[in-house]
Amino acid sequence: MKSRFKKNILCIGAGYVGGPTMAMIAYKCPQYKVTLVDINPTRIAQWNSDNLPVYEPGLDKIVKEVRGRNLFFSTEIEKEIGEAEIIFVSVNTPTKTFGAGAGMAADLQYWEKTARQIRRHAKSNSIIVEKSTLPVKTALAMERILTSTKNGIYFDIISNPEFLAEGTAINDLENPDRVLIGSRDTPSGLKARDQLVEIYANWVHEDRIITSNIWSSELSKLVSNAFLAQRISSINSITALCEKTGADIIEVARAVGMDSRLGNRFLSPSVGFGGSCFKKDILNLVYLCQHYGLEEVASYWEGVVKINEYQKERFVLNILNGMFNTLAGKKICLFGFAFKANTGDTRESPAIFIAKRLLEEKAELVITDPKALSNARIDLDGVGEKISYVQDPYEASYGCDAIAVMTEWDVYARLDFEKIYRSMTELAFIFDGRNILDHKKLFEIGFNVFPVGKPALTHF
Repeated sequence: MKSRFKKNILCIGAGYVGGPTMAMIAYKCPQYKVTLVDINPTRIAQWNSDNLPVYEPGLDKIVKEVRGRNLFFSTEIEKEIGEAEIIFVSVNTPTKTFGAGAGMAADLQYWEKTARQIRRHAKSNSIIVEKSTLPVKTALAMERILTSTKNGIYFDIISNPEFLAEGTAINDLENPDRVLIGSRDTPSGLKARDQLVEIYANWVHEDRIITSNIWSSELSKLVSNAFLAQRISSINSITALCEKTGADIIEVARAVGMDSRLGNRFLSPSVGFGGSCFKKDILNLVYLCQHYGLEEVASYWEGVVKINEYQKERFVLNILNGMFNTLAGKKICLFGFAFKANTGDTRESPAIFIAKRLLEEKAELVITDPKALSNARIDLDGVGEKISYVQDPYEASYGCDAIAVMTEWDVYARLDFEKIYRSMTELAFIFDGRNILDHKKLFEIGFNVFPVGKPALTHF
């Protein structure tokens, strides 16, 4: 029986990238059958429920519209590989924790297992699309794995890195700055590339679809994240100087951002960057540079990560120094635990490091976050007993000595801080790690206020 769909698209890996990306393709391309598979049955069950495993504004609406129409979720990986014509690979590629390159290189074990699985179960020629962030030349390794069995089946490898920001992923997918597609410069490779261009052209204007050779595409993803993280570390490094000199980082950032050569994006001072990509991708870039003997280049990019670690430690020391050099027995409320607003993702969140350091100083912690409390429990499991998790920020801050703003959730800027102040202990402190609050107003209420990159406002 002939399928009613023009093409069968499969994505292996139903996480933060694979899920939203396939939902958008299905939403914009009803002529294609899109199937998302994962080895985790619980995750697939969540995709088939009203409680999606990924929180992204607007995602649930799209999934509900296309699920069962042309978007399907399954754990039958082998069967779906056999029926697919285009296979997106979106599996986890964490930083290695063992062996050569530990702490820097990408751990490609899940990616390799997937490549071998495709080789075993594919029944016809297929296009394999690298969606995970991978080191340069990974496509060559995938080609070697997929062609190691002479069964007459041919695979074209395409690099199509994601450029999604958590919290805005749906808009990033629907209105992308660019879609990058890298291929081999062969007749077969160019034909495969054109098939992927055809998919995105259903909703993305042709001038935003960029094609390149496959190695440029693989490297572009790492470099893009490295440049973004570099800007964050650059502005954060200046916050330390502002605090020493009396300059205001907000005024400095505004002046710098109005330079048309630079722009104002990613110049918001903070407690540090987090997320699954920035640190991992920079360290991967560092490892690649070291591998090719480019020690000076490696050292340059490694400095971006070092500044980020320095910023987190500096924030802890500012809390310690501001609260009279002892935190023992003091109750501190963390406003936010996700690495950024509008997501429940806590991977590499600065809040994890800061929470652990505060516990080392014998502080008691109360953690509140609109979407990330369950992940916070997992991240801090076994770390200490003096942690409580409270959804309501008013209840969470009750009886606390200090509040530390970790995540730039809009809701925190709209809170009634006069009410919060009355519920806290005397000499109440606020350490605004995101500079999202009205510091002058907080000071007038009675708080001792410690922004990032600005002079502290204290009553002593």
